[in-house]
This record gives sequence, structure tokens and C-alpha cells, in this order.
Amino acid sequence: MEHDLHDTLSLLTRTPGALNALLRELPEMWTSRNEGENTWSAFDVVGHLIHAERTDWMPRVRMVLQFGETQPFTPFDRWGMLRETQGKCLGELLDEFAGLRSENLGQLRALNLQRADLQRRGRHPALGVVTLSELMATWATHDLTHLHQISRVMAHQYREAVGRWSAYLGVLQCAGHSS
Repeated sequence: MEHDLHDTLSLLTRTPGALNALLRELPEMWTSRNEGENTWSAFDVVGHLIHAERTDWMPRVRMVLQFGETQPFTPFDRWGMLRETQGKCLGELLDEFAGLRSENLGQLRALNLQRADLQRRGRHPALGVVTLSELMATWATHDLTHLHQISRVMAHQYREAVGRWSAYLGVLQCAGHSS
């Protein structure tokens, strides 16, 4: 399937609502536990998404449009969410993410990107040359990756409680894809 900006925006617009519906006011048992050492809880994932909204997606869009391939993107700090979440509760994070996403999508729409713009190229610090279209498709897929991760982490909490049914529950067989 080819990337389509309208379809990407449709998905990106819905992520805050999906997270809100899934996580708001859940007991911390669901939102604060992870899968073990060096793994993330649902709370951590929302913090990560906030950090990406601030430092990754729109800054990189602007870099592609302003500098093309001449300046590499700033490397992304995968653990930057630790700063974003300090002293906050999950409800605050969900609200913050929704506000940042709305602001970023407003800025993106204001750019009025055309088909030719999506073929413009930037430079990723590890991957090399990438297109704006690839960046946009990655933004949407990144959201889906983390929605998947949250479901997996939450299901992990009942991995023993389900007993023998675990053989039928694919989410419990998934080793993870969020690294």
C-alpha cells in the first residue's frame, strides 16, 4: 500500500482518543506495570509519545522542508520520556499528548503539503536519506506500534491468570516489537 497523507492524518488524529478510551481511570495495575527489566509500562509509552510529539515528528518535517539532506535529524532520545513524566499522573499525560498532537496536526495541515513535497528528502542520523512521505508513514506506524505494545504489556499482567488459555491468546505469545 502506498502512503497517503490523508489516510495518515486520519489515523494520527485518532490515536489520542484511542489511548484515552483504553487507559484513562484504569487501576494502576494496568498502567504502571511493565514486562520486566528495561521494558515500558503503558504510562511510559504515553510519556514516550509526548516526547516524540515535542522532539521528533514535526521538528523533522520542518528540517526536511528547510534543509533537505544537508542537515541530519537530531538523534531521538528513546528514554526522554523519563523527563516528560516526572511528577505527573496518567490523566495529565493523556491530556498533554492530546493537546500536543492536535497542535502538531494543525501545524502539519497548515503546511498544505503537496505530492511533490512528500518526495522531498531528509537525512536520518542512522538510516541515511529518507523521504517526507516515509517519515509521515513512520509516524502513523509508530502510533500503531505503541498501541500494540500497550495491549501486549497490559495482557502480560494476566499471563499466568489465564491458565491454559494462554495457548490461544496471541498477544501473550508476542515477544515484542518495540525496541
